[in-house]
Amino acid sequence: MKISLQRTIAALTGALDFVGIDEVHHGKRVALFAFSIANELAWEKSRCLDMLYAGMLHDCGVARTEEHRHLTDTLEWDGAQAHCERGETYLLACPPLQRFATTTRWHHTRWEDLAAEPLTAAERLEANLIFLADRLDVLLAHYITADGLKNEILWEYPAIIERLAGMSGCQFSPELIGALQRAAGREEFWLQCDPPYVDEVVDEHLMHETPVELSSQEALAIAGLFARTVDSKSVYTLEHSTRVAQLTRYLAQARGVTGVELDLLEIAALLHDIGKLRVPEEIIDKPGSISIQERAIVRRHSYDTGRILKKVFPNLPLAEWASMHHEDLIGTGYPSQLHAKDIPWQARLIAVADIFQAMSQDRPYRPRLDSGAVMAHLDELLAEGRLDAELVELLRRHVDNCYRLAVHGELPA
Repeated sequence: MKISLQRTIAALTGALDFVGIDEVHHGKRVALFAFSIANELAWEKSRCLDMLYAGMLHDCGVARTEEHRHLTDTLEWDGAQAHCERGETYLLACPPLQRFATTTRWHHTRWEDLAAEPLTAAERLEANLIFLADRLDVLLAHYITADGLKNEILWEYPAIIERLAGMSGCQFSPELIGALQRAAGREEFWLQCDPPYVDEVVDEHLMHETPVELSSQEALAIAGLFARTVDSKSVYTLEHSTRVAQLTRYLAQARGVTGVELDLLEIAALLHDIGKLRVPEEIIDKPGSISIQERAIVRRHSYDTGRILKKVFPNLPLAEWASMHHEDLIGTGYPSQLHAKDIPWQARLIAVADIFQAMSQDRPYRPRLDSGAVMAHLDELLAEGRLDAELVELLRRHVDNCYRLAVHGELPA
């Protein structure tokens, strides 16, 4: 499976930025600051690019809006380490991105404390660079508006640099602070972070990178990383994406699907809810009915999923398979109100697996249902013409195993 690993990182970073709800591009701005400072230090090009990627991935352990707010409200927060450790765990489980695990793990640790950790000199400097770039972006936030970057930054930035320089030797490496002071004197250092330009500037750094041939297992590992981030938004959705993917693969195999198509289906199912990173957890965790405004926020997640996956897999059908999981066969679904003839069977299968797993899982507004009650609900939807009859019957024939997968994530021994 040939994809641009670099562009995949950039596209999925855009999904992580949804966690801020009202603030986007944080990951890419951190990446650009880190790249610029590394460049100022005359690091090798490959190392500078690794700092670009590390900056985009540094918050892969953040899924909850409340956590994001704490991280952006102050320069230091006592609870910051939790997302660093989650991010390290996610990256270690993803072979194509493992090399960024150490930087992610230590990117909120003070410079004076890094010396006591089992790290090389290069690892300490790289982790501290991401910390510096991350905190610099927090201070820049005051100058970011819906329309763009405030021009005031071009004459008021010395106060930001002076504040960070005051932390030299304790929070930040003196070497990195010196490079920041030199780089910050150039207008382009700040203007590259103007919201209309951020994506374009990142793309310019990536345009000469060679696509990487990934095995299906490596692509699945990347999808799994982001699925875990999505599912960690709420205790009620833990393992949801993973188990929908297991159900989808199991049922597709029962239908006779093999090879690359089977892997693509699993990837699409793993990422079907990636657009939900934009939905605040207070809506996901709400025990009662949601308002019309909250429903609108929830309903856009499948569209967001499609837009993200089109960037990651531009020449594959994964985006449509994943983004159609809330369509139904009679045209009353979303986001496109498609009818049966326009919905491929792969999307119909993910829809069935998604409903079955969600009904088999505890949610804030109800406990999980037993397999009989779940099938009764599917039969109601089937009677209304919303679901694919063949796929519902396929699930019915394997309902015991499917329920085991939905609830426990494993088949009987």
